[in-house]
Amino acid sequence: MRAGTAKSLCLVVMLSVNGMALAADPQGYQVELAGTGNGGLDADLRATSDLVTLRKSAPVGPFGLIARARGEVDRLKTVLESFGYYDGTVNISIDGLGLNNPGLGDAVNSIVKGKDAHVAVSFTLGPLYHLGKVSIEGEVPPSAAAAFTLKAGAPAVAAEVLGAGAHLQAVMQSQGYAFATVDAPVAYEEAKLPLLDVSFKVSAGTKVNIGHILLEGLGRVHERVVRRRLTVQTGELYNPAKIEAARRDLLTLGPFAAVSVEVGKTVDDTGGVPLTFVMHEKKRHQIALNAAYSSDLGGSGGATWTDRNVFGNAEQLSLTASAINFGGSNTTGVGYDVNAKLTLPDFGHRDQSLQLTVGAIKENLPAYDQKAVNEGVTLSRKLSTVWSVSAGVTAEREQIDQDATLRDYTLVALPLTVTYDSTDLATPLDDPTHGMRDSLSVAPTQSLGTTNATFIITKAQVATYLDLSSLGVGASGRNVFAVRAVAGRSVGVSNIFSLPPDQRFYAGGSGTVRGYAYQDVGPQFTTPEVNDGKPVIDPRTGQPFEEPTGIPIGGVSLIAGSLEFRKRFGTDWGGVVFADAGQVTNTSSLRVAPGDLRVGVGIGARYYSSIGPIRVDFGVPMHSNTGNDAFQVYVGLGQAF
Repeated sequence: MRAGTAKSLCLVVMLSVNGMALAADPQGYQVELAGTGNGGLDADLRATSDLVTLRKSAPVGPFGLIARARGEVDRLKTVLESFGYYDGTVNISIDGLGLNNPGLGDAVNSIVKGKDAHVAVSFTLGPLYHLGKVSIEGEVPPSAAAAFTLKAGAPAVAAEVLGAGAHLQAVMQSQGYAFATVDAPVAYEEAKLPLLDVSFKVSAGTKVNIGHILLEGLGRVHERVVRRRLTVQTGELYNPAKIEAARRDLLTLGPFAAVSVEVGKTVDDTGGVPLTFVMHEKKRHQIALNAAYSSDLGGSGGATWTDRNVFGNAEQLSLTASAINFGGSNTTGVGYDVNAKLTLPDFGHRDQSLQLTVGAIKENLPAYDQKAVNEGVTLSRKLSTVWSVSAGVTAEREQIDQDATLRDYTLVALPLTVTYDSTDLATPLDDPTHGMRDSLSVAPTQSLGTTNATFIITKAQVATYLDLSSLGVGASGRNVFAVRAVAGRSVGVSNIFSLPPDQRFYAGGSGTVRGYAYQDVGPQFTTPEVNDGKPVIDPRTGQPFEEPTGIPIGGVSLIAGSLEFRKRFGTDWGGVVFADAGQVTNTSSLRVAPGDLRVGVGIGARYYSSIGPIRVDFGVPMHSNTGNDAFQVYVGLGQAF
């Protein structure tokens, strides 16, 4: 009897070993999650499912697949319960066999290599539980009582039940009850009905103010700078939202990598709650590299050296040097762009900074070649979380060669700029998915030198971003429409040549109309058309026909617009399709002139790095252009707008 049993066991082991030798490892599979009729529940079930989320990233063998499916049951049942379906069940089968089927292991183990198993997940929801009695143990301040909105008869959705307690606690704390607590609710199931009775234990404590404010972690930054910057003070009513806003505001000062707040557990000798702001300073010095490329302007590259805290008052000094215009199809030589910038924060007023700049530039552009040095002083003021304004004075001495004519200019300007930004992003390099970025600048300018002129340059830009998740399409940030409109105008000049060439408007390139070379959209210098050395005469006018030379003149007005659809794939990648249009004219009118309008279309790729999206755009012009380029390629950091 025992000998026979031993032989049988050996045979089973041999068969199992032979079967495993033929089995796929890892075992591929496809997952089918049945819908429940509740979109929010379906989304949470899919997001919670290990069968779905780990299918590609964590492959498993045949028996690992069975184990993963069995672990899925309790995980998904918890999701059902969180939506109020406490009697719900999760049903999972693999190739039609339930998880308790004794033949499941052999069946999955015998799947031919290269063939996927089919995992089907379905749900029996059962009755939706509702709330029965909702009670509170303890005293809630009358001023906060209205914040508790959980009522009997509402669906017993876990997130809403827990959220009601958290909201009540937050409201009490915002009213000065620093030590207010709301314990996790205790639920009791009715014996015969699908009802849950819930009870919350509340302790409000006493209303208190902010006590002593301590600062820790300061190194080079002076304490008086931080205290002057703080938006909360000893004696104010305790309010977590205001304290958090003060913490975030300190981060905008510049020298700090992180700021945290520790709230005391008891009152101090002032009778208030002590706060400790813990600062972690960034390294004082930083070197950053920059690079960009476009097929029209070629490549550029350089470095920026930054001192984040020059004198201990969060002053920032940046020195930047870049080589520009090497290798481009529309440039004639390598140039440079160097500048120094010193920023003094909280200059004379909180949220007001003074910026001093000095720089030099040499560039060889399609419209002109330029050498210039410039200086500027700008006072910037943040008016609110979205509005800011700046005003200043700039001076520039330049030499410009356009159309084989060399001219010297001295320009003095008084630029004024108003900006609105509701994208809630820390830097312009971050990826906007909602809100608007708008600006209006006005620059009265006096030009001295070859041409003496007084003129005013006005430019407005509006950009808005629509996340399609707000319309129920996809997840947040995955599908975004971006729209931009730009308009500019110069007034006070009798003709285009009264304006220095670098003060005129141009279009074409990555900043306006992609697909066209930089400055290639707009009026151009012309030359008489000749045939056999003789001018070709227009019989209607008696004048020679003129043909463009390819050298842009520039214009006194600009209109441009862009439309982009941005789609993210996976975690780090994305793509865009875009259409740009624009015109530059020598009239002050901002009306669209179909004959002058140029349109470019294209596609692009994005890699979402830790410092912002890395952009590659491929643009095609819809009209013939003098550059005769069939397309343009642009590479840079950050979105196009």
